[in-house]
Amino acid sequence: MAIASTHRQHSAAAAVQAHAGELDSARQLARHNIAVFEATGAEWVVVNSAGCGALMKEYGHLLSDDPAFAARARAFSRRVRDVSEVLTAAPLRAPLHPVPLRVAYDDPCHLLHGQKIREQPRALLRQIPELHLLEVPESDWCCGSAGIYNLLHPETAQALLDRKVAHLASVQPQLIVTGNPGCILQLRHGVTRHGLAAEVLHPVEVLVRAYAGHG
Repeated sequence: MAIASTHRQHSAAAAVQAHAGELDSARQLARHNIAVFEATGAEWVVVNSAGCGALMKEYGHLLSDDPAFAARARAFSRRVRDVSEVLTAAPLRAPLHPVPLRVAYDDPCHLLHGQKIREQPRALLRQIPELHLLEVPESDWCCGSAGIYNLLHPETAQALLDRKVAHLASVQPQLIVTGNPGCILQLRHGVTRHGLAAEVLHPVEVLVRAYAGHG
């Protein structure tokens, strides 16, 4: 099965442009991405950013009025997968080394609400030996990043982040995991602001530690 990666292609998914309301730029980037990935012949396009993946799954809607790309965009979106969907399609290959940490998983809004993906990242983490997965109150609430919301509405975004970090602190994690770069940066800011002794990583980074034996 041929799989293409957005990182390998070095092409923006257009999510930031769409978040900013720059839809013409977003459509231009979407057309470019569709053409690039069509040329790979890949059956799946795997994305490790929840915000980018959510928009790429909506290219069919974004380009619905484009006679040259509407059908191609719908076909493209059907091939997009979040990395957690792919990695949980079958059991992980051994050996996985222990990662003996208390881990809080926080749902990125674009993954949970946008792509309806909740269990796959948790299932991925549960396969790592000695990792203690914690459930966080209001893990389905926004952390305040929300695309570029934290830049446009910093006071409201900060209030959301403070609430989020308070819930995270309540379960005493050593590691906080989330699958979107904007959320990672926002949560790292919150951890520093509140003096919480926890790292913030992407699920794949935790998996890398398990395979490398650097738990």
